[in-house]
Amino acid sequence: MRLPILVLHICAGIVGLLSGTAAMVLRKGSRGHRKAGNIFVISMLSMATAGAYLGFMKHQTNNVFGGLLTIYLVATAWKTGRPKDNNGETGIFDWVGFLFALTIGALSVAHGLEKATGRVGLDDGVPAGMDIFMGSVILLAAAGDLRMLVRGGISGTQRIARHLWRMCFGLFIASGSFFLGQGNKVFPDWLLKTNLLIVPALLPLVLLIFWLFRISFTSAYKKA
Repeated sequence: MRLPILVLHICAGIVGLLSGTAAMVLRKGSRGHRKAGNIFVISMLSMATAGAYLGFMKHQTNNVFGGLLTIYLVATAWKTGRPKDNNGETGIFDWVGFLFALTIGALSVAHGLEKATGRVGLDDGVPAGMDIFMGSVILLAAAGDLRMLVRGGISGTQRIARHLWRMCFGLFIASGSFFLGQGNKVFPDWLLKTNLLIVPALLPLVLLIFWLFRISFTSAYKKA
């Protein structure tokens, strides 16, 4: 049962990395960008679902949380970027996303704290700090959801920023998992020794900072 799901996880991850890169390169709002983005969403949801299931089967809690976090980020980013939802209104989807993020984030942080205090072992090979970091990210996203719900929605540059940072962080999870987490199984030893793989692994985070800065402090998207 695991082999077909593993194949799906790998293939969807590769498509996600390629389509995510294309969406980054293509002009924002263009037809090519939208098509690449739709492919990215489908592939990332498939990859994350398969990864979370495999993590559950192997008792790898961190992979389960990572998969659920990716599903949440990509799904809410897609919802935010839909042309039909540009009116800034909120609905049941947004409330479900908020409760989902709040629950998963709290569980991830709690699991990391249990590791840090020695109440559970490092059976999944992941340090406590990583669980706490991932949980903190999703709790931060949940806080953004709550703020949006209280305000009755978002629009303009805030909507674009929400769409971009969630897509970029979802891509970062995929790139980090591939280049750093699985790099020793894919790339030759001489390349691993150069530590160059950290560049493509962290590139989505660099682009995330760039786009947030451009959206927040320039007039490039003020009229969007």
